[in-house]
Order: sequence, then C-alpha cells, then structure tokens
Amino acid sequence: MEQLDEFMSGDTVLAGFSSGTMIVTAAVIAISAVLGFASRRMLFPRLMNLISKTDRIDGRSLMAPASLGWMIGFLVFTLSIDWLMSNSEPVWDEGSMERLNSYVYAGFVLLMLVAAYRLVDYLDAFIVVEGENLAARRSLASVAESVGRVAVVVTGVFMMAGLAGVNLSGLIAGLGITGLALALAAKDTVANIFGAISILIDQPFNVGDWIIVDGVEGEVVTIALRTTLIRTSADTLVTVPNSNITNSSVENFSQRRFRRIKPSYEFEADSDQESIKSFCSSLLEQVTLDPRSMKKDDSWVRISSVGPSKIIVQTNFYCDSSSKSEREMKEDVALMAKSRASEFGLRFHEPRFRESHTV
Repeated sequence: MEQLDEFMSGDTVLAGFSSGTMIVTAAVIAISAVLGFASRRMLFPRLMNLISKTDRIDGRSLMAPASLGWMIGFLVFTLSIDWLMSNSEPVWDEGSMERLNSYVYAGFVLLMLVAAYRLVDYLDAFIVVEGENLAARRSLASVAESVGRVAVVVTGVFMMAGLAGVNLSGLIAGLGITGLALALAAKDTVANIFGAISILIDQPFNVGDWIIVDGVEGEVVTIALRTTLIRTSADTLVTVPNSNITNSSVENFSQRRFRRIKPSYEFEADSDQESIKSFCSSLLEQVTLDPRSMKKDDSWVRISSVGPSKIIVQTNFYCDSSSKSEREMKEDVALMAKSRASEFGLRFHEPRFRESHTV
C-alpha cells in the first residue's frame, strides 16, 4: 500500500491529478471496461444457460445488450474508486472525484434496474419448462411477470429518490388527507391484486383454458396482477378485473373429461316395434365399439315417447373432450343412424300439415 501511495504522490500535472494518480485511474477505467465486456460476453450467458435449463432462450442473446457490460464496468469503477479513497492517498481533486463516483454509481443503479426490468420478460422461460402442471406454471409466470415489473419500478423509484436525497417514506407519511384519498383510490387495485393471488391458489382456470366468467366467453390469454385477458371466439380481447372473477362463477370448458352427444330420431308411428328395438340395440353397439366413444356403460339408445304420429328415440353417448372429436362423432352417429334405419326398414317421420279450407 505504501508503494501505491508513493507511486501516486507528487506534484499535480493536470486537473489536480498527479502523473501516478492519472495512471492508476486510467488502469481502473481499463480494468472496468475489460471486466464489463467479459461479463457480458462470457460470464452472464453461461450463467443464464445454466440457470434456465431450457432451450427456449439463448443466454448469449439474452445478455447481448451493451448496457449489461456498462453496468458491470460502472460497478467495478465505483468500487475501485471507493477503495482507493478509503485505503490510499491519491493525489487528485477529491471533491470532483466524489461527484464523478456518485454519478457513476447512479448510472450503475439505473442500468441495473433496466436489466432487471428486461429480465422480467424472461421469467416464463425459467418457470414454464417441460413437465407436469404446465398450464399452472404458465399462469404463475403470467402473474410473476406483472409482480416483477411492479417490484422493479417501485424499487427503482425509491433507489433513485434516495440517490437524489429525497426521503419518499417521509413524504408519503406526510401526505395526510391526500394519502388517505390515494389509499381509497387504490382500493380496487388492491382487490384485483388479491384476486390474482386467489386465482393462482384456487386455480379455477389456467392460461390457455376456454372459460365463461362474468358474461365473457373465450380463451385465457394472460393472468396479470390486476386483470385477466380473454380472447373471445370473435377474436376480440376482453379485459376482466380479477376482483370480478373471484366474485363470479367460472365455467371451465377445458377441464371437461368428456363431451356428451344426445341426438334424437323420430320415426313414423306405424313403424314396427321390433324393428325400432333392433335399431336401438344395433346403433348402441356400433357407436360404443367406436374407439372415440367413452363412458360406454352410461351410453344408451331408448324409445322415449310414442305419439299419434311419431315414435321418438333418444340417445346418449360420450366422446373425448376435444371439439373436433365432438363434431366428427356427431356426424358419424347421424350416418350410422341413417344406415341402421334403412337396414331395419324404418322411415323417419315427416311432419304433415293439414290443409285449411275457407268457406
């Protein structure tokens, strides 16, 4: 340390700096730049690839912005200058260096906040990885991103205010009636935040589910801190406050285990009863043998009513929960019924209208 002090001692030659102090300061700047560049190009990308454990993001592209290199460089510079001020006796304009160091530190804080805000966008890549409960993790990632952005902004405001010498805590405490008014205005926001927490805990739906809630039907796009975004079948986006969701019933179509198919058929009243019974048993057998059919024990085909002009046959079948399977199954069951009716000589009922004569 004595050798360093001796090296930096001497008469000032430029702006209050001795020649030795200028060399040491230049070395600090060079080391800061090299470490910043190395961190941006090598250290951070490898850390991100190691932590994320997913191929969805590339650590090199994630850590590409030059601001990250500047951030590390600023940090190394301000720590080095602090160390020199505390442990040695450099010959320089101390007041100017303290101001410069405070500006560099403020730049580091600002760049750190920018980097943190940017990293929030990649939370889903860390949370949503292959495995079980993928939909639940998507919902968690959606809310985590909203919470992360708010946390970064609030932290940034307090940190920058502290650097500027402004005591926000005392300012907020001294607002009095204004603070009370702000608290009342934020009541709905707080309710929505607790609504988001309730959605995450109870999981009535997840991102990607098709639901009906508060009179809105569509696919859940995002679950944010205040609102849930739903895309309707008309491809419009509807924003629903989370507090409304927690106080409403939610119908989740994506949680269905199966879909129910209930076509009915009407035959002429003079149809042979045995033929209709054979039609019922034959159609039931053919449908339940279909690999798409589910809950076979709960499937049935029965005569539901007999009227003066027609005999009504009701059916009850189940298929898997996809809408595509439901449409295909309905079509195939209709064609099966037509084929079975022809096989047993049955005629579908045709409504007849009595002619009216005016005298």
